[in-house]
Amino acid sequence: MSSAATRVTGQDHLWSVNEHLEDILTTVRPLEPIELQLLDAQGCVLVEDVTVPVSLPPFDNSSMDGYAVRVADVAGASEEFPAVLTVVGDVAAGPAEPPQVGPGQAARIMTGAPLPPGAETVVPVEWTDGGLGEGPVSRMRAHSAAPEGASGEVQVHRPAPARAHVRAKGSDVKAGDRALEAGAILGPPQIALLAAIGRGTVRVRPRPRVVVLSTGSELVQPGEELGNGQIYDSNSFALTAAARDAGAIAYRVGAVTDDAETLRATIEDQLIRADLLVTTGGVSVGAYDVVKEALESVGDEDEPGSGIEFRKLAMQPGKPQGFGSIGPDHTPLLALPGNPVSSYVSFELFVRPAIRTLMGVDDIHRPTTRAVLNTDKALTSPAGRRQYLRGRYASGAVTPVGGAGSHLIAALARADALIVVPETVESVEPGAEVEVVLLG
Repeated sequence: MSSAATRVTGQDHLWSVNEHLEDILTTVRPLEPIELQLLDAQGCVLVEDVTVPVSLPPFDNSSMDGYAVRVADVAGASEEFPAVLTVVGDVAAGPAEPPQVGPGQAARIMTGAPLPPGAETVVPVEWTDGGLGEGPVSRMRAHSAAPEGASGEVQVHRPAPARAHVRAKGSDVKAGDRALEAGAILGPPQIALLAAIGRGTVRVRPRPRVVVLSTGSELVQPGEELGNGQIYDSNSFALTAAARDAGAIAYRVGAVTDDAETLRATIEDQLIRADLLVTTGGVSVGAYDVVKEALESVGDEDEPGSGIEFRKLAMQPGKPQGFGSIGPDHTPLLALPGNPVSSYVSFELFVRPAIRTLMGVDDIHRPTTRAVLNTDKALTSPAGRRQYLRGRYASGAVTPVGGAGSHLIAALARADALIVVPETVESVEPGAEVEVVLLG
C-alpha cells in the first residue's frame, strides 16, 4: 500500500484474491516480542528456544503408594510365605530428609516422594498387609489417623524387580534438553511444562489486539426492540468471535450510524488499543456507504503508506474491499463488505491471515483439501470470479449448504467448509473434485 489518502481504484482495476491478500501480507508485520508472565502468555507465540535448566522429574520418585524396599528382601515373597520387613519411617512428597533403608527394612512411601537411600524398588501397598497383619489391603491408612503405620512391621506378598514403580530422574526431560522451540503456540500443556521447569516468564509475540466495528443506521444491538427497517447487528459479533478464534484479543465496538464524522471519530478513538482495525459495511457504491467518506481524511499526507485504498475484487461474495493503514503508528485497517456472508468469507480469506501474521505463526491459512462435490445439480459460477460457497465436509465429500446469496446467515451457521470455484470455471458437475477450505 503506497497511497497517501483514500483512493477508489476498483473502477479501473479488478484485483484478484491473491493480489489483495499479497498486498495485505506485505504490509502487515509480526508484533515485537515482549516478556510476559506465564498465564499472560497463553495463546502467544514463543520467540526463542527454551532449554531445560533442571531435569524432570528432578529425582527418582515413586509412582505408587507403597513401600520402598531392597529387591533381595522381597524375592520369592508370596501370600503364603510373605516377606516380613521392619518399617523405618515414612517418605512423603516434600523436603523432609528420607530414612535410610537397610537390609530387612522398608520405608512407607507416597506417590511422588523421592526414593529413599538404600531402597531399590517400590512395592505397591496392595501387595502388602499395610502393617496390619491381616492379609492384603487396598489402601494406606491416613498418617494422621494411624501414625503407628510408619513403624512396626509390614508383610509383603509379592516380589518386585529393581526399580519397579520408580520414575527415573530425567525420564521426562533432562537438564540441557530443548523443552520448547521458537514458534510454538503456548497452550495449557506448554505453560505447564514451562512452570514445571521453573520458568516464571517467557519471551513471546503478544496476541494482537483487534478492534471490530460495524456501520449502518439500520443496525440494532441484540436484545433491543427492532423498529421499522431495522435489523440486528450480527457482523460485529461474528467477526469479533472469529478474531478471538484466530488467536487475537478482540474488542467489539457497537454499531456506528451512517455518519462520516461519527465513524471517523470512533475509528480514531479506537487506535489507542488496536494492532488491527476491522470495519464491516459501508464500502460499496451506495449513497450511504460512509466508510470511504469517513476515512478519506484519516490518512496522513506527510506519511508514505498512510491511507485506505478501496478495491473491487474478482470474487463472490466479497467484491468490495478496503485496505491500508491509519494513524501515527500506521495501524492496519481492513474494510469488509456489510452482507453477513461476504463479511465472514472476507474475514477468513484476508483478516485471519493478517491476525496470524501479527502473531508470528508460520501457518497463517486455514487448511485446504480436495473433495468430491456431493450435489444433485451442477454449481454455476460467474465468469472471471472466484466463488466461495458454503458447504459441509465429511469423509472426502463436500455438500453445498444454502445458495449463493450473501445474506444467508443460517446456511453459514450450518457450514464447516468453503467450496472454491476458480475464476476460469463457470460450472461444476456433481461428482467433480473441488478445492475445499476447512473452517474448523
